[in-house]
Amino acid sequence: MTMMLRRYLSNGAKFVNRPKVQWNLGQRLHENRPFLLQPGELTPGITAAEYYQRRAELVRNLPVGSCLIILANQIKFASGAVFYPFQQDNDLFYLTGWNEPDSIMVLEKPSENIEDHELTMFVPPKNEFKEKWEGFRTGVDAVKEFFNADHSYSVDNSMSMVNELAKIIKRNKGIYFDPDSNKNSKINSNILNLIKETNKGTPKKLKSLVADLRKVKSESEIRLMRRAGQISGRSYNMAMAQRFRNERTLHTFLEHKFISGGCDKSAYIPVVATGPNALCIHYTSNDDVMYDDEMVLVDAAGALGGYCSDISRTWPVAGKWPSSAHKDLYEAVLNVQRESLKNCKKALENNMSLHDLHEASVKLTKQELKNLNFSKATEIAEKLYPHYIGHNLGLDVHDVPEVSRFNPLVEGQVITIEPGLYIPDSPEYPAEFRNIGIRIEDDVVLKKDGYINLTVEAVKEIKDIENVMQNGTTTDFEDDVVSPLQG
Repeated sequence: MTMMLRRYLSNGAKFVNRPKVQWNLGQRLHENRPFLLQPGELTPGITAAEYYQRRAELVRNLPVGSCLIILANQIKFASGAVFYPFQQDNDLFYLTGWNEPDSIMVLEKPSENIEDHELTMFVPPKNEFKEKWEGFRTGVDAVKEFFNADHSYSVDNSMSMVNELAKIIKRNKGIYFDPDSNKNSKINSNILNLIKETNKGTPKKLKSLVADLRKVKSESEIRLMRRAGQISGRSYNMAMAQRFRNERTLHTFLEHKFISGGCDKSAYIPVVATGPNALCIHYTSNDDVMYDDEMVLVDAAGALGGYCSDISRTWPVAGKWPSSAHKDLYEAVLNVQRESLKNCKKALENNMSLHDLHEASVKLTKQELKNLNFSKATEIAEKLYPHYIGHNLGLDVHDVPEVSRFNPLVEGQVITIEPGLYIPDSPEYPAEFRNIGIRIEDDVVLKKDGYINLTVEAVKEIKDIENVMQNGTTTDFEDDVVSPLQG
């Protein structure tokens, strides 16, 4: 106990005599988690003012009389009463910061003045019995107090809820709503019936409108993603400095470091693939032993405040390259990634799209295969490099899929750069390269004058990997972080 107390004191606070919380809320806010959120923030690093501005921007170019409806996700169950961790609808989360299930967000534009937009929330009410078993709810009153809802209603009274929704739909001209069979089917049906009964026509699609906003990250969003990338990158270095015999052990080591370092959770199910397992792009069994004459491909990263990091690295299991072929193939992939990052520097200036970056990476891969004496390198490159150079990144790992890969990239867009090579055990390929899979991935935010690498801490140069494997890490890694966005 004394050791733990000294550790906390180093963070500038003494953790005794917990202060009384005035509000029992269904999600973390400054009022109940002051070490995670600053005053005025609705989610870590994102203020209520920013959420308000997002809603204002969404309605800016819509006609007066527009109404936008988004349903929250429901809790999903694995078996019986055993539930999965809750994942909110990320469009609703992006516009409100609301992170509780079984809710409805309605946004209206009653006039040309975008500041007049109105937010109505239908949410689960306070319920003493259910909260004793399932955790606190924010409730109908507090959603107005904290989340700036202009109106709020209970979802538990279905008749009253339908009546209020009917009034809203009736007084607006254009309804934007994306039915989703994975959400509450009864509420989906009710909304569609109300739209039909009020002769509003077919609801207009909403997701692409929100995607255009989500595509460009604010400075607050970039700060969150940079911090998640920093924590995750340093975790990789610590993993490289150790030796693991089981894929599952390396998996759990990284997840522990992500969370202990300040992330909320893993951004996705990690890939920890040794030897031929790395030929499967999204291998997630992570249940094999790790052989000393192989390399391990890891695709894993943490998420913070809902925002994802996404990193892939490949390194020797035993701390030294199993053969010169392993090292040469790794250098080939690294060369493609280096050049692809250079292309990011001029992407905005040259009006490049994500597809343009990908096509350039395929061309680079063909040349690297030629350099390694692969026969028919031009024909086989896309077989050995079967995935795209990258994707958008944000609240989702594969963020805003509604945004076309052929659109010109824009400032503030965050993308991954992740070339790879995966050589099957087939006689058509040089024997020394067979059963090797390599991927190297970083996250970059595009700027007018270039880009910022959000995951730069994770070493990838051969000399740096060798140094970490032989000598360990030199950067301090703070464990059990209380306030990940401070300091």
